[in-house]
Amino acid sequence: QVQLVESGGDLVQAGGSQRLSCAASGSISSINAMGWYRQAPGKQRELVASITNGGNIDYADSVKGRFTISRDNAKNTVYLQMNSLKPEDTAVYYCAARKVFRWAYWGKGTLVTVTL
Repeated sequence: QVQLVESGGDLVQAGGSQRLSCAASGSISSINAMGWYRQAPGKQRELVASITNGGNIDYADSVKGRFTISRDNAKNTVYLQMNSLKPEDTAVYYCAARKVFRWAYWGKGTLVTVTL
């Protein structure tokens, strides 16, 4: 089992920045990638960014150039730096861990609200 705990969600003005953190614990050796998903009200959950153990990174088109995913292996923590935030970035952001090909473990989520 892997436990994921997110932090950093907050209320922020459009154009501002926010950094989310996700601390992982448990059977970390079983996972091969970490990611951030988000779910806005009335919308499906979407993958925002992911980073593999090998350092390969992918972003959703909607956040490219604004969001940066990174990881600190010594702290078993993954980060999502969000810049130039827009109201449409408002969502609950979930940290996820991938085991083989499946996003098997999830945090409880942290709310990011972007106001005009």
